[in-house]
Amino acid sequence: MSDAAAPSASAVVTPPVAGEPGASAIRRPRSLLVTGLVGMALFAAFGLAVAANPESPFTQAIDDAWRALAGLEPGTGGETWALPMLFQHLGQIPGAVLTLLLIPVWLFVIRRWRSALFFLAAELVGNFGVSQLTKNLVDRPRPADDLANGLYGPLFEVDHGSFPSGHAVSTGILLVAVAALFPPTKRLVWWIIGALLVVGMIWQRTLINAHWFSDALFGIIGGASATLILWWAFATLLQKDYGKPLFRRRIEAPATEGAS
Repeated sequence: MSDAAAPSASAVVTPPVAGEPGASAIRRPRSLLVTGLVGMALFAAFGLAVAANPESPFTQAIDDAWRALAGLEPGTGGETWALPMLFQHLGQIPGAVLTLLLIPVWLFVIRRWRSALFFLAAELVGNFGVSQLTKNLVDRPRPADDLANGLYGPLFEVDHGSFPSGHAVSTGILLVAVAALFPPTKRLVWWIIGALLVVGMIWQRTLINAHWFSDALFGIIGGASATLILWWAFATLLQKDYGKPLFRRRIEAPATEGAS
């Protein structure tokens, strides 16, 4: 009787590990939503402050001091060597090709279509909803020549609107969107690389006098925060992709193998 009542070994079900295919009760991490909303609130609050006084917002003294420290003088050539140009191209056509075409297409190729849709949504919402919309609403003047104080304007051709830095918004999006493609245990290396990209982009945008320091800093915050909110929205779909390899398709063994 006791043997009949005892469960067999085959009847014991091991709970699936969260983040693996087939995992049950997958939840959206609330921390993503909260962090994203707080970041967007900060971004919006600063945008309103700049819109109220575009010529000289409350950060102008810090922005001026940073430009005097980091900004280049025209004719030095310091803006055209490999490292600053890497960041320049990352926010222009080469970066757009990478983030709007190559990465999403690759994700579709390796059958991570959920991740591809998330990545495209993050890029479109961030670059148009956060960057371009805010630029047009706030229309903060970019740094201009102030020869009396040894300060200079942009060293590259730029469009209107200094806040936020579109390059910085794109970097904030990339920082979070790529991290979302990996399961939690495999994100550390990317967070380190992403942090270097963030620091480098803030440095480059102010090195060439294209933006004020606050434009770049809050651009990162805006892009990253919007992407965190989308990560929360897509979280259950993204977790279904975590069992699929990022760099090659998983090769399944034929059904006949191992039967002999």
